[in-house]
Amino acid sequence: MGSHPPKTIQWVGDLDGVCRLIEQTLLPAEFKQIDCSTQEQIWDAIKRLAVRGAPAIGVAAGFGVVLGARGSGATDRAGFLADIQASCDYLASARPTAVNLFWGLERMQRALQAAGERPVPELKQIMLAEALAIWSEDRAICRRLGQHGQGLLCEGEGALTHCNAGGLATADYGTALAVFFAAQEAGKRFQVFADETRPLNQGSRLTSWELMNAGIDVTLICDNMAGQVMREGRIQKVFVGADRIAANGDAANKIGTYTVSVLAKEHGIPFYVVAPTSTFDLETADGSGIPIEERDPDEIRRGYSGGLNAPPNVKVYNPAFDVTPHQHLAGIVTEFGVIEAPDTDRVRKHFSDHGLLAER
Repeated sequence: MGSHPPKTIQWVGDLDGVCRLIEQTLLPAEFKQIDCSTQEQIWDAIKRLAVRGAPAIGVAAGFGVVLGARGSGATDRAGFLADIQASCDYLASARPTAVNLFWGLERMQRALQAAGERPVPELKQIMLAEALAIWSEDRAICRRLGQHGQGLLCEGEGALTHCNAGGLATADYGTALAVFFAAQEAGKRFQVFADETRPLNQGSRLTSWELMNAGIDVTLICDNMAGQVMREGRIQKVFVGADRIAANGDAANKIGTYTVSVLAKEHGIPFYVVAPTSTFDLETADGSGIPIEERDPDEIRRGYSGGLNAPPNVKVYNPAFDVTPHQHLAGIVTEFGVIEAPDTDRVRKHFSDHGLLAER
C-alpha cells in the first residue's frame, strides 16, 4: 500500500453518494472496500467492527446521519429535525464506549440547529457539508497528533503499542501510529512491538499490516509477552490510542491496555495515550463512569478464526475495553500538544488554554 495509509472511510459523490469503508474484518487476508448507502448499513458496520477506532467511528456517525437525512421524507424543518433526532438515537445504539460516536452525532445536530429556518433540501446539503468537515478535520488532526507525539520517540528506541490506532482507526494517519509515521518521515530509526490484542487480534491483523506496508520495523508479540520484552530492555516508550478519556485523564482503550500500563509502570517505561480532544468526555469525572462494552462470548470461545478453542458452553466474560488510571500516564498527546502527568486540573487547563471549554 506504500507509505501512506489507505483511506479507511470516505464519502464518494454528492448527496446521492455513498460512504465507502475498508472492510476491516477481512484484513489482512483480503483488502476490500464496501459502500454504505443507508444508515442501517453504517450501524451494522460500526457494530460488527467493519469500521472501528474512536475517530473513524465519529466520522462514520456523521456520514450515517447524512444517509438518514437523505432518506427523510419530511417537508418542513420540524419534521426533518425529528427524523434527524431519530437517526442519531439509532446510530448511538451501535456501540457504547467510544465517545467520538456521540460527539459526531451531537456535532451534526448542532450544525442543523445553527442552520435555522431553511428548506429541507438545503438542510440535507448542510448535513453533508458538516460530515465532510468532520472527516477533513480528523485528517488534519491526525497529522498534528503525529508531529506532537514523534518528539517523544527518540532515535534508536523501541516502542510498544496495543490494539490498532493507525489509519484504519481514523480518517487518515492514525493516533498512536501517527507517532510512528511522523517519526519515520523525520528520518528517525526505531522499532515497534505490536501486541496481538486478543480476542479479535487488531494488533496482529491490522497494526502489523499497516506498519509493514509503511516500511516501519515492526515485531509482533503475544499479549502475554509484553512484560518479558520490557524486562529485556527492548521497549523504552508505550504509545496507545483511546476510545474515551475522562475529565481526570483516566483513559478507556482496548482490553489489555490497563495491563500494559501496569507493566510499564513496574519497568519505569513512559506510557502515552495519543488521542484528539474529541475523545475526551469532560462530563465524566473519572474512569469509573465510562461504560464498558461487553461483546459476544464466542469472540473468546472461537476466536477470530472461528474455530472452537474452548468448550462451547463455557461461561465467558468479554469486556471490550478497560480503563487505565491517569496516574499510570506520562502524558496524553492531543492535537494541541502534550498534557504531562494528566489530572483534572491539567486536563481542564489544556482545554481552557486552547479555547475548547465553550464547546463542552
